[in-house]
Amino acid sequence: MQVGFIGAGNMARALARGWGDPVLCTDSGSGRAQELADELGGEAVGSNRELAERADVVILAHKPAQLAEVAWEAAGAAKTVVSLLARTPQADVRAAYPGVPVFRIEPNTAAEVGRGVHAFAIADAQEDAALRERVRELFARSGAVVDVPERLMTVAGACSGVGPAYWALVVEAWVDAAVKAGMPAAMAGTLVRETMAGSAELLRTRDTLAVRRGVASPGGTTARGLAALERGGVRAAFASAMDDVVGA
Repeated sequence: MQVGFIGAGNMARALARGWGDPVLCTDSGSGRAQELADELGGEAVGSNRELAERADVVILAHKPAQLAEVAWEAAGAAKTVVSLLARTPQADVRAAYPGVPVFRIEPNTAAEVGRGVHAFAIADAQEDAALRERVRELFARSGAVVDVPERLMTVAGACSGVGPAYWALVVEAWVDAAVKAGMPAAMAGTLVRETMAGSAELLRTRDTLAVRRGVASPGGTTARGLAALERGGVRAAFASAMDDVVGA
């Protein structure tokens, strides 16, 4: 399956690196398409029209505001379209690409290391089941694929799409706190990152309460730390972040 990316920004690069296959790609003049083609093989194509003609699947990784502009070039040639466009309903993309199978996915950049989380808008009567499965298999090569009702796709993006940035901020804050307490930054970074990775594996098989109870004892140091995080408003901060992203 020949994949073509219209747009060669962060998300396109993460997916392409996760798959590791030669790609066709375009950009709006940034030079990133050529960089990606040089890295992985493939080709930076001269126009969106040519890319659509040559690719089996066209992945829309450009800015949402460019939907009509890009479709004006590519719509007559695209065979299958996968939209990564945030906050852009599938119906809008179908209107821009009439008569073409259109799928909507909200991925995240952990795809680069094969641990992405891809929210896949649930199938409707207009979709070809066999083609949908081929698209699912493609994205499953770089992480988990989760079926999500389209009405919740923006919320899905506010969970997984933004997730790597949120967890990076948590790690920074945690490391900063350890440095302030006297630990060298490199040592603190190793301890925090590896602890986060191990905790993620625990949470794949246990619920959050079980993991917390497995560490905290009444009145112990973990319990005091958790209480400090609650006083600091960790839940309110995440709720506010969700509201800001979904309501943007």
